[in-house]
Amino acid sequence: MPRINDRLEIPDHELSFRTSRSGGPGGQHVNTTETRVELVWDVRNSPSVSTWQRRKIEEKLANRIASDGTLAVAAQDSRSQHLNKELAVERFCELVREALIVTPPRRETRPSRSARNRRMDKKSKRGNKKKLRGKVRDW
Repeated sequence: MPRINDRLEIPDHELSFRTSRSGGPGGQHVNTTETRVELVWDVRNSPSVSTWQRRKIEEKLANRIASDGTLAVAAQDSRSQHLNKELAVERFCELVREALIVTPPRRETRPSRSARNRRMDKKSKRGNKKKLRGKVRDW
């Protein structure tokens, strides 16, 4: 049962795994075994997540969720199907964990008076420097 955070665990029966042939090193072994693992989770119909969590996941992972509401995570780093399955589960947990992080709203702030003064001083010095770059007039 993958544990996302303290409040959320996704039961194993909600996750399905598909295997396929993987690219990369491995010689003739690659051509005969299905070591690439793809984890598929139906976000839209999952009873494990609350409405708020579902909305947050669908919002943050919109580009990774298919039109049928499934989230797919693949792993093909290892030559072992078992290791790739573990990697896919870890990546899945990390994705969902990051999607559920609530970022506090930004509070607008104003620059301090001294910061504004420093900025204006720099601007005037820069302007004076550019004025001095003009043509030299010989009277």
